[in-house]
Formats: sequence, C-alpha cells, structure tokens
Amino acid sequence: MADSICRALRDGALEGEHAPALTIKDSTASPFGFDVYSYVLSQLCSNILAGKSQSRGLVLVAFSRSPSFYIDLLKRRGLDFASSPKWIHILDCYTDPLGWKDGLVECASATSPSHGASNIATAYKNVKDVNKLLSMIVELGQGLVGQGKFRFCAAIDSVSEMLRHSSLSSVSGLVSNLRSHDRVSSIFWLLHSDLHQDRVIAAFEYISSMVASVEPFNQYANGQRGNINTPSLPEQNSAKGKFSVRFKRRNGRVRVVCEELHAEQSGINFTSLSPEDGVMNQGLIPKVQFSLQLTEKERIDRANVVLPFEHQGNGKLIQIYDGRRSLADANDEETPVPAKKSETNESSKGEIIYFRDSEDEMPDSDEDPDDDLDI
Repeated sequence: MADSICRALRDGALEGEHAPALTIKDSTASPFGFDVYSYVLSQLCSNILAGKSQSRGLVLVAFSRSPSFYIDLLKRRGLDFASSPKWIHILDCYTDPLGWKDGLVECASATSPSHGASNIATAYKNVKDVNKLLSMIVELGQGLVGQGKFRFCAAIDSVSEMLRHSSLSSVSGLVSNLRSHDRVSSIFWLLHSDLHQDRVIAAFEYISSMVASVEPFNQYANGQRGNINTPSLPEQNSAKGKFSVRFKRRNGRVRVVCEELHAEQSGINFTSLSPEDGVMNQGLIPKVQFSLQLTEKERIDRANVVLPFEHQGNGKLIQIYDGRRSLADANDEETPVPAKKSETNESSKGEIIYFRDSEDEMPDSDEDPDDDLDI
C-alpha cells in the first residue's frame, strides 16, 4: 500500500488533469507521520535519480527541519548528492521564517545555510506572504527542470507550521494552485490532525487525491479500543501503528486499505495486517439494519428460479415473454374462435365517445388554432 502511494507520486499527472496530491496525517497518539513523510520523500528522490519518475526535480519546502537535516537524511538512505543541484532544491522556511534574525549581527551565521546545503538551499524569511512563497516554489522548480515540458515535484514537511502564520484559505489556496500548475508532477505534505479543527482537516483532504492516516494500533483481544494513556498497554505498541490510506479514483470511487506500521531506528516498515487483527477492517463495512448475506434456503431458491431465456430441456415449445402481451393472450390467439352472429361481433367492437367539458370548448378540427398569430 505504501508502495502504491509512491508509484502514484512517481507516475505523476496525466495530460489535462491535476497532479496527484497526498496528505499524511498523524497525532500525538501515533506520532509517526514524519517517518512516513521521510519514507515517501526518499522513495521519490530515488525514482528521480534513477530516471523512473515523471518529475525531473524536487522542491522541498522545509518548515519543521533544517536543510542540513534533510541532506543527512537522504545521504543515510543511500542517495548520491554529487549532482544534487540539478534535481533538488530546499526552500528554507525553518531558519528564519519571519526575518527576525536579519538585524542581529551575532546571528548572521545562523541565518546563512551550512556549507553542505549552501548550493541547494534558499532562505525564505517572510512565510506570511503566501503568494510570494508560491512564486518562489514555482521559480525554483522551473530552474531545476528548465523551460521545456518537464515537471517537478513539491513537498511540504509541515502544513501545520504554515497555518501558524497564515489563514486556512491562503494555505489551501497555495496547495491547490500548486496541484493545478501545469509544471507540477505531484505534491505531498504532512499535517498534524490533533492541532486543527475538523474543517481544516476536511479542507486539505478535499484537495488530496490520497489521504494517509497514522493511527494508534492498541486493541485488546476482544476488539475494544483502549486508552493511549493506560499504563498496562504493551510497550511494543509505542513503536507501531495502523497505517490506512484512502484513494480517490478518477471515476469517483473511493478505496480504503490498511497496513501495520513499524517504526525502527533504521527506518519504517509496512506489513499486512495479521488475521487476528482483522477486526480493525470491520469498521470499514457500513453498519446496516439488514443482512447482506443469503441463507442456505435463499441460495437454493435462487438457484431453482428458471429465467425466461433458459432452455427447459423437456421437449416442449419454449415461449418467451416479449414485453407486449402475456402468454395467456398468445395462447388464446392460437386457439380458433368459433364464428358467432354478426350482431355479437358488432356489439363486441369498442369505440371511444368524447364529451366536451363545456360549451365554450371548441370542437376538434384540422385547422391550426395558431394561424392568426403573427410570428
């Protein structure tokens, strides 16, 4: 399932459609959202370097981590940074997001990027100006891929940090504009769901084509969910969780799949849910007041129903209902009717008698009643 997300971001957008967008949600109960974000980031970077991705470059908007952190992270994942200026650029919104350190001489070294990140990082010191931020992202992306038809990918490590400085409409507008941009191949971001109201989460889920949620994986044997603060919970639950993804297909259908997530020092792993944990997937089935399954008697009765187009096999003529008359009427027509008196035949004929509702109503005629209209 995690590989399906990475493939969707790798394949990018079709001609005339918006780019694939991924929202990664977590909470304090299961704080592994950044691990998932790092996994998706490293997989996408590997595909870009190998030439397997539609995007030829990546613009990383860093709000919660420094550029040097991401450089060390990608190096630990085995990525070669010898040609990094050609395919990745980091927009540094972490070091000095509001420009407060500009006037401080003693902080001059802190505002400038480190030596390892100086050639791939650009400092941005006014995160409240969302329109300028959008222009910077597009400009940096086009600088990576050139002026042709090549596309780039955009990644935002914390939409929650952006919402601290700007309104919901501004931030969601930035994300929506990036997704609809013809040079953007795909976009993904991280959102801490327990820091925002439901309408904020719903707004970003509406923009997304994929929503990945990291939830606590603490259940007792009887299927009841326990409190995360309960001290009797096993210690291994603190390093694993339930990873569910909702895919929105182009035809409007929605598919939800779940996996088990394990966070380790070396990285993050995804495994399929064990059979005893299948109770977690029962919550995906809608609860209705009637049974969706057939009993054994209902199956037998359904199997014994003879459809009109099925051959009976008993040697008799098969008569199929044609939608215009009943079989009984057809049989009556085949049976010869004895001749009767002409009076009876005349009286059996039907006729339609029309009575006018009032004397003012004009009788029927062949004349057009609208002949006197000057059209």
